[in-house]
Amino acid sequence: MKKFIIINPFGIGDVLFTTPVIRAIKNSEPGSFIGYWCNERVKDILKDNPNIDKIFALSRGDLKKIYHKSIWQGMRNFLGLINSIKKEGFDTALDFSLDHRYSFIAKIAGIKKRVGFNYKKRGRFLTDKIDINGYSDKHAVEYYLDLLRPIGIIPGNSNLELFVSEEADIKAKGILSRYAINEKDLVIGIAPGAGASWGKDAHLKHWPAIKFGELSDRIINDFNARVVILGDKSERPIAEAITKSMRARPIDLAGETTLEELIAIINNLDILITNDGGPLHIAAALSKKTVSFFGPVDPKVYGPYPYDENRHIVLRKSLKCSPCYVNFRLLNCIRNRECIETIDVDSAMNAVVKLLQGKE
Repeated sequence: MKKFIIINPFGIGDVLFTTPVIRAIKNSEPGSFIGYWCNERVKDILKDNPNIDKIFALSRGDLKKIYHKSIWQGMRNFLGLINSIKKEGFDTALDFSLDHRYSFIAKIAGIKKRVGFNYKKRGRFLTDKIDINGYSDKHAVEYYLDLLRPIGIIPGNSNLELFVSEEADIKAKGILSRYAINEKDLVIGIAPGAGASWGKDAHLKHWPAIKFGELSDRIINDFNARVVILGDKSERPIAEAITKSMRARPIDLAGETTLEELIAIINNLDILITNDGGPLHIAAALSKKTVSFFGPVDPKVYGPYPYDENRHIVLRKSLKCSPCYVNFRLLNCIRNRECIETIDVDSAMNAVVKLLQGKE
């Protein structure tokens, strides 16, 4: 049995971008064992994936939080992580971390073949490396698939994959039924945040809350739709700003669901309207239709994948200074978020209408 471990400590979207890699490995090596080393926050994205045999949910960021509370507990968790990876006897690591510390741990855990990106000469502990300056000329998924070449695997279907358990689906339908939503209703999701990965800079990716509110009112009025606001606890203030600006009453679930429940609720939507962030890629992986707003980030690199104009509509204002997130660095905004602030509600409404007209 060949044993592979995927290393990706990033957020929801980045983890989903690796799912075509996992599928390609399983197609090429049907009897292989695949482990996944991720951060604790995103493990529910992976736990129902039948192609993943074991999850190691402890990133460097998670360890820093533990160390902050207890140095000894941090040491125990760190050594436990190394031992649990070593115990599995992995042959090959595919390291998407861009951080030499992960490949170093893979080395001391006895993994002989370590494949990854040599970004800023951080690939010193890799045995096979691809030099990059960043992601710019193609989608991140396609960069990720490039790491299969050194291990002799040819990529196949590059669609993202996300699996929803029957238990999670029942929970989601139960949550929606409490608000008298049934399968006959037109259900539109609103995800007005931008995920945890950008931290204090997440607001730079936010389409204005008042515009989300106006758009939601128009959708409810014109289509008699049920609008559901989604997000985590940190996005409660945005959700409250939306609901206060509205004439109609949406269903506000921001901060009220687990990640597993959020995934299953998105799976029950007709359309998700969202900023650039994890929920967008969850919807894409579930083959849901999306309207998304992009500002500092290039949708060619981080947009819904694979792009299909009948399923995904990306709205953005292209300026000379955009995108300003380039090669993993965010440049200073010199135009006060004009690229995303000036996207009008009419454009968003037209996008929704177009997707509904093509409703399956």
